Amino acid sequence: MPEFELGDDWIDAGVDDEIEGCLDLKNPRSFFLFAGAGSGKTRSLTEALRRVLDRSRQHLRVHHQKIAVITYTNAASEEIQSRVQYDPLVKVSTIHSFVWSQIGGFHADIRMWLEEDLKAQILDLVAKEQTGRKGNASIERKRKIESKSRRLENLPKIKAFTYNPNGDNVGQDALNHAEVIAIGSDFLTRKPLMQRVLVNAFPIVLVDESQDTHKAFMASLFDVQAAQSKHFSLGLIGDSMQRIYGHGMAEVDRKIPGDWATPSKTMNHRSPERIVRLINRIRLPVDGRRQKERSDKGGGFVRLFIAQSGAANPDQVEADVKIRMAQIASDNDWLEEKAEGTKALILEHHMAARRLGFSELFAPLYNDSRLQTGLLDGTLPGLKIFSEQVMPVIQARKCNDEFGVASILRKHSNLLSEKFLLATKEEGQQVLGEASKAVNALTDLFENGNEPTFREVLQVINETNMFPIPEPLRLYTNPEMAFLDQEMGSSFTGMEEFLGKPSGWGDFLDARFSQIEPYRDYVQGLEAFDTHQGVKGREFDRVMVIIDDLEARGSLFSFDKLFGTKGKTKTDLENEASGKETGIDRTRRLLYVTCSRAMKSLALVLYSPNPEQARQHSVKEKWFDADEVEVI
Repeated sequence: MPEFELGDDWIDAGVDDEIEGCLDLKNPRSFFLFAGAGSGKTRSLTEALRRVLDRSRQHLRVHHQKIAVITYTNAASEEIQSRVQYDPLVKVSTIHSFVWSQIGGFHADIRMWLEEDLKAQILDLVAKEQTGRKGNASIERKRKIESKSRRLENLPKIKAFTYNPNGDNVGQDALNHAEVIAIGSDFLTRKPLMQRVLVNAFPIVLVDESQDTHKAFMASLFDVQAAQSKHFSLGLIGDSMQRIYGHGMAEVDRKIPGDWATPSKTMNHRSPERIVRLINRIRLPVDGRRQKERSDKGGGFVRLFIAQSGAANPDQVEADVKIRMAQIASDNDWLEEKAEGTKALILEHHMAARRLGFSELFAPLYNDSRLQTGLLDGTLPGLKIFSEQVMPVIQARKCNDEFGVASILRKHSNLLSEKFLLATKEEGQQVLGEASKAVNALTDLFENGNEPTFREVLQVINETNMFPIPEPLRLYTNPEMAFLDQEMGSSFTGMEEFLGKPSGWGDFLDARFSQIEPYRDYVQGLEAFDTHQGVKGREFDRVMVIIDDLEARGSLFSFDKLFGTKGKTKTDLENEASGKETGIDRTRRLLYVTCSRAMKSLALVLYSPNPEQARQHSVKEKWFDADEVEVI
């Protein structure tokens, strides 16, 4: 590939013009914008929106149309909305919200889809039960057959289906996240009416992070574009190298029809030369795409620190790395516990939970697949009562902030309801007295350095009627019902689909309440640690990537293989020969994504079974110079 001219920071200047040309409502053209790490894709996206609105605002208003922008996260949605100043002609939403907005009114069609799907699943399970293994596998199949049969039986009773993109969606009338995507994708593919409804409402649909958008939905959008190309512009923005979710469409950029525009951004406006050079080397075997750093970014710093797998004290290893990076980069912010602009990235959430001290809270809920989504984005009602209601009361009382306590109670408590506002003076005094007693009972749990469990806190909340108790936790306010849940499963929580499978709440309640604060800070991105998923699209001055296959206990990634200390398996070789994705491919993408978050300095901490072999391999691959690798 040709070398770049030094100082050419505006090499991508024509990309926005090319995109604008595609978004012509009278002559629409679809496009795929390749936008690598730090390329300024959000700026290009919002600039394209601004130009289209300047040119076509009246047309959109007259035809009651909007431009749709589909993002991957709520944070990205909010960022784009703020950049377009919350323009009412731009509908920005996450994929789940967008799909539900398209199908939410078609309850009869949804019922028919679910009926067909449940029947097919039941037939498949019955067939597998007849020929499959016995034991636990058989028990699980029978439970699924029973639960799906029960749901199928109840379908005719449901008049309207419900769905919350940010919730757990329990109850007989609720759809889960996977179902919404599957139904929406199927409707768009098979129902021409749905295609026309979409195109008439949104003649332009822009999909950010298209490489991670669910492959079924992406396929349906391709179908819509093929059928409605004269009236519809589909704009995909992304980079296959940054795909980090298995449900994304692999190599989406190679599936683009020949008549689409394919603008490409070359600049990396985020990282300095040394970091850009590293991520270019990591990417080289995949597609050879290279980025160019800005001339005003400076050199930057990268280091690889290699420790023995199973190190006795990894916390000390990582603390020592921060000291070295402070020296190397002449940047003492590396030493600050929660310095702004510093982030440590780990492979799995439970690695952060151990380091930050909320493993007992995290593990039982994470092990329950029904609860994972809400656990990781902080929307589980069963946790929010503790993080957003109980904890603020305790903290306000600790600071003698009685006004703050009263404010929280007025907003959330059963004790200071509307009746209190209408009460007489005497009645009001009585209500305030009951509220004060409830707060005292709660804070007494923490006297003399005591660390109560969530179960003990829940018991006080229940006895004092301080806050409404979310559905999943009500079970545990009744000892007999809680016992049944553990013995028979969570059928009492309303999750009929999972009848017979115990929930994770029982074990969670035995964790110490003090773990709620680091958990809350973690899911809000306030802690020093995060995962590659949690920092999607974000950037930091200082980044430390912690790599430990042994602690991660995962099967999707293998840094030992990527760093040459573990051989490829037979499956790896077979997948390579047939052109299928391998664990090494996924691992390389993960390394690329995490390293590309750094704006000034980058440290990789690798726990390896063979540190010297890993060192030699990293230098041979030209990821690092010999003096940039330290075995510790």
